[in-house]
This record gives sequence, C-alpha cells and structure tokens, in this order.
Amino acid sequence: MAGIYLHIPFCLSKCIYCGFYSNPKSFAQRGAVTDYISALKEEIQRRRDFFSRSGSGENCKISTLYIGGGTPSLLSAQELSGIKEALCGSFDFAPHAFTTQCCGEFEFTMEVNPNDITPEYAKVLKELGVNRISMGVQSFCNEHLIWMGRRHRSSEAVEAFNILRAAGFGNIGLDLIFGYPALTMEQWRDNIERLIELQPEHISAYQLSIDAGTELEKLCESGAFSLPDEEICRGQYALLQELLGGAGYIQYEISNFAREGDFISRHNSNYWKRVPYMGLGPSAHSFVADTREWNIADTERYCNFYNGRERSLFENIIESEHLSEKEIFNETLMLGLRQSDGIEKGALSQELFNTIQPALQRFIKEGVIIEEVHPARYRIHPNSFFISDYIISSLFV
Repeated sequence: MAGIYLHIPFCLSKCIYCGFYSNPKSFAQRGAVTDYISALKEEIQRRRDFFSRSGSGENCKISTLYIGGGTPSLLSAQELSGIKEALCGSFDFAPHAFTTQCCGEFEFTMEVNPNDITPEYAKVLKELGVNRISMGVQSFCNEHLIWMGRRHRSSEAVEAFNILRAAGFGNIGLDLIFGYPALTMEQWRDNIERLIELQPEHISAYQLSIDAGTELEKLCESGAFSLPDEEICRGQYALLQELLGGAGYIQYEISNFAREGDFISRHNSNYWKRVPYMGLGPSAHSFVADTREWNIADTERYCNFYNGRERSLFENIIESEHLSEKEIFNETLMLGLRQSDGIEKGALSQELFNTIQPALQRFIKEGVIIEEVHPARYRIHPNSFFISDYIISSLFV
C-alpha cells in the first residue's frame, strides 16, 4: 500500500502563523489556476512509475489520497474532477476507491475552509468520493480568528460542520490551535468543549509555533509578539488530554485524537510508519526506498516546466536525498515515539540502538518512557507527550 499527497498552492489570504507554501494573491487570476492544474496533470503522468521503486512491484496500490494546501476547497467541481480523472488514469488504487463500497480500504481526505462549504459543494465532494474531511476551526473566539487571519468566524465553522454532516460525511476531523498569549485557560476550555459538542470523529490540536517566513515571525522579530511561558502551554495541553479523554477520544499521536472505530488519519499514520508516499505539486514531499524527494516551492517555475515553457532539467524541479543509516534510525525513532503505540525494538538498527541505551534507560527509570516486553516496545508516557521533542532529540544518534 502507498499514499498520494496533492498540494493546492492557492489561498485567498495567508494566516498569520502558516508556514505552508501557498500563493494568496494568484488565485484571483483564474488563468493561474487553470495553468496549475494543467501542470499538475502533466506531473501525474510523468511520475506514474514512482512507486515501482518501493520494492512492492509496479502494482503497488494507493490506499490513501490527501488533497491539502493552501486551500483545496477553492477549486471547482470541474477542476477537482479533472484531477481525479488524471490520478485514476496513472495509478492503481485500492479496490472500490472513490465509491461507497470501499469499506475502509481507501481513505480520501480533503482539507476545506469553513467559508467554502455550501450544501452544493458538500454534495460535489461526496460525489467525487471524498470520504474524510479535515477542516481548520482553530478557535471559537472570533477575536482570535481575526488575529490569526482566518477567513471564517465561529458560527460559520459550526454551520459548515452541520452541512457536511447533512451531506452524509461520517468522518470529519477538526483542528484547534493553542499556546498563544491571548488564549486564556477559560477560553481554551470553551474551545475544546464546543468542539466536543459537535462530536467530530477526529480532533487535531497544535501548539502555535513560529515558522520561518510567516507574518508571525516578523512580529516576533519586531518585538510585537512573543510566545507564552512553557508552563502555560503545558497546562493547556494537559487540559486538552483530560477533556478529550473524558469525552471518549483516544490519543493515538502527540497532536491527534480519534473516536473509537476506524477514525485515525490513515494517511498521516502511514507517514509515521514510513510507508511509501508521493507528493504532487510545488513544495510537496515524497518518500520511497529510503529516499526523500521534494518539489521546488515555486508555482511559476513548476508550471513553466510541466507546461513546456521552460527547459529546465527535471532535477531542478525535484530535489532529493538518500537517507544514511543514522538518519533512518533517527527518523524511525522520532516517528515511532510520536505515536501512542510507540515503536518496536525490532524496527531499529540493533547496533545503533545499543548506543542510546544509557539515555533510554534513564528515561525508563524516570517513568518518561514505558518499556513493554512482548514484543519489546518503547513508548512515551502520555503525561510526557508535551516534552516529546526533548525526549526524542535526546535519543538521536
């Protein structure tokens, strides 16, 4: 099995914290979107043999498809249908993909913005075969949404969720953000409780970070913004775990919670399990046979190349690196320990594993890492998830 990520690099506006690659201004020029989709279809065609390098053979089936961005929900039904047709013509999907009979064999996720969801658009997504929705709510406080640069308001997020439910979507994921100075503990509790009232199948909650090139970074450099104390963020994270756990959500990864049943993000879980995946579109990353590849983060150059207006070498459009034994070890360790199930000892190089024994045993003695015997497995204690970056980096070789 394998996955495909497809990047839509268009937004109407850029959120203050967003470090993902997108072009907020170019969407107003519909010709730019048409040009991009043409280039995307050409890339799909050229990279149709990508998964043959995975060792799974040419018939490696695609079990997950994720359309992200940017704001994919800006695309029309016709544009989305054309992309789907190109994908189906080049890749072998799991049985019954894009149909109501897929029975969990195929996950098709699309990110949406609340403003873009109407009954008509929800019906379009359903007819395309989308069976999982990821929607950024971020907050139920309108003042905070305005500060973040979000297009929607609290009531619009609730309305969009209800529209999606009415359209028959039974697997909806909602996102929240915590860890910024304006957010009080009372407001954070209200955000979580209001999200729980909606009863989404999946909840992701991310601590605000300062990414390079964002408006937030500029505010930090000017002294107009600074992140809150770590203890405040720790308290907000602990409250998140407490309330979601009490509501029946299972934490399966540091930032992700799902209701009982088959509601974890299979696409993202495959990233953490190092399953082969391909990224299409500018800035998208791919992974196969311990090689990581990424497209340049430049929509204009990407379109010029794939639409035949630039004779650049293919290598100038896609860059790559082959991971060393140590890089594979560190990545496997990091991705495994992010998950609540942890990582099996057998997934790691024994020789390199021996070098981290002193630090590992110290964490086990402190109760930060839990050691299980059959099979030999290590996982971070849920109470220590907040400091997982420190724990994991301390174990790197």
